[in-house]
Amino acid sequence: MALFPHSEKTQTRNRLTTFAPKVGIRPVIDGRQQGVRESLETQTMAMAGTAAQFIQQTIRHANGAPVECVIADTTIGGAAEAAACAEKFSRAGVGISLTVTPCWCYGNEVMDSDPLIPKAIWGFNGTERPGAVYLAAALAGYNQKGLPCFGIYGRDVQDRNETEIPMDVQDKIAKFVKAGLAVAEMKGKAYLSMGSVSMGIAGSMVDDHFFYDYLGMRNEYVDMTEFVRRMERHIYDPEEFKTAHAWVKKYCPEGDDLNPPAIRSSRERKDREWEMVVQMALIARDLMIGNPKLADLGFGEEAKGHFALAGGFQGQRQWTDHLPNGDFLEAILNSSFDWSGFRQPFIIATENDSLNGITMLFSHLLTGTAQIFSDVRTFWSPEAIHRVTGLNLSGLAENGIIHLINSGPTALDGTGRQTRNGLPVIKPFWELTEAEALACLEATKWCPADLGYFRGGGFSTQFLSRGNMPVTMARVNLVKGLGPVLQIAEGFTISLQAEIHDLLDRRTNPTWPTTWFAPILTGDGAFRDVYSVMANWGANHGAISYGHIGDQLITLASLLRIPVNMHNVAPERIFRPSAWSAFGTTDPEGADFRACKAFGPLYGR
Repeated sequence: MALFPHSEKTQTRNRLTTFAPKVGIRPVIDGRQQGVRESLETQTMAMAGTAAQFIQQTIRHANGAPVECVIADTTIGGAAEAAACAEKFSRAGVGISLTVTPCWCYGNEVMDSDPLIPKAIWGFNGTERPGAVYLAAALAGYNQKGLPCFGIYGRDVQDRNETEIPMDVQDKIAKFVKAGLAVAEMKGKAYLSMGSVSMGIAGSMVDDHFFYDYLGMRNEYVDMTEFVRRMERHIYDPEEFKTAHAWVKKYCPEGDDLNPPAIRSSRERKDREWEMVVQMALIARDLMIGNPKLADLGFGEEAKGHFALAGGFQGQRQWTDHLPNGDFLEAILNSSFDWSGFRQPFIIATENDSLNGITMLFSHLLTGTAQIFSDVRTFWSPEAIHRVTGLNLSGLAENGIIHLINSGPTALDGTGRQTRNGLPVIKPFWELTEAEALACLEATKWCPADLGYFRGGGFSTQFLSRGNMPVTMARVNLVKGLGPVLQIAEGFTISLQAEIHDLLDRRTNPTWPTTWFAPILTGDGAFRDVYSVMANWGANHGAISYGHIGDQLITLASLLRIPVNMHNVAPERIFRPSAWSAFGTTDPEGADFRACKAFGPLYGR
């Protein structure tokens, strides 16, 4: 059986809408005619074209599609042209706007005044015209009106005829565009709760005010009995089920059953559980995004889905005390591939932890990659490891490590069996090869569920993430009286000596996937040592993304007005709207809190 027998291998499409949000480019200009404006038309429009070319060639949506830019029909020299541009952007589905100019312009008259569209200005650093003067004047106007705007200004002076975008300007444009598109992509979508609150976990007490006010998202809910109804009444594509079940039997081998022999499930029972967990995966996907095949089967309502960009499966305990756990559906849907081929990962949180799920969504929209969902389980100090194993940590792990582990929802990409330049990575799905997907599958065993945790059975993934991958762990938390806050820890996955891993892993649940994590230490605050990172982490779960993307998360958080209460990102990498400096320059963390409070949530006006 071929790895992807009935697929196009790579599926790049928008699941939920007919178009993805676009980037609007606004070329603004000095409106004085009879010499001034005419002399700037070519340069200004060329600047817009250069920005659009850079964005379209370097940035993709999380579904793999290239980003499309829309440029105003004319340069914008006054209010009438600004209004015409706004109308064009509205018709075209523009979700964020980038204003560009090499010259002085009439600030209030040419500004983008839509409060819900993320906005930035790139002012050309040239000596012939006062692009920097306009940039400063425009940012002052935006700040005065309460419309946070990013200011982009190159470090070095350029000649007026230069068309290349300096690297520092490229970096800021990319950060703004990625974060702005993430904001636009979330707007109007849903988070689907499949079930309700899991074991009293606060994150699975889904807060609709947070989702609506800060993210512009709806909350949708289905009871877990909907899975039973669809399984018993065969409300799923039967042909796809056959394909998926056969694929799973070939590529998802069982691991060891570590349950006591007296209570192990029979082979017949395990075979039935495999059928059920595959059905559950199909049903969870159909609940989120719909499936036109269901309409052909006579289930028109079910075919529509819940327009969900992310979701969570409660599972424990009402479901898992009686029926197979959701580990398979969570792990396979969160991955970059399944029996249908390579495709955009779904974002599904275990235990319906919506706050960890939404953090996974943030990182996925910024990177296009699959995400790791883990318990932030144990801090292992060097001293404790030496006491237990008689061995010492070294290298990136020398100051201690954090054990990241959870039963199911870590994407198979988290094995680290994808490579770039010989190093382990997690790639966007459109870059994957069949060999890499097969390597991820071969590195994964599906162990019969621990029947102490999951009385209804099921199968949990068992693998070990390869070390030396740069990763970022993040988490949104809600705090009464404060609202949402985001915490970020950049670091690396760790490869431990086999003797150390085996001894430590057996102390918890060796049938679950393990990622050993060492945060980068700064010697200060929450990052003075690894223990402090663990002690300051705000919840039992963390969302882990490939790459050091803390700076991108900070930019996104500022757009959503979510303050960052903990991070180890170097100051020179941080990019926030210009207004943030007005709230204090010597205490950036405090200024972030004050600015977010002053401007309020993006959709909570």
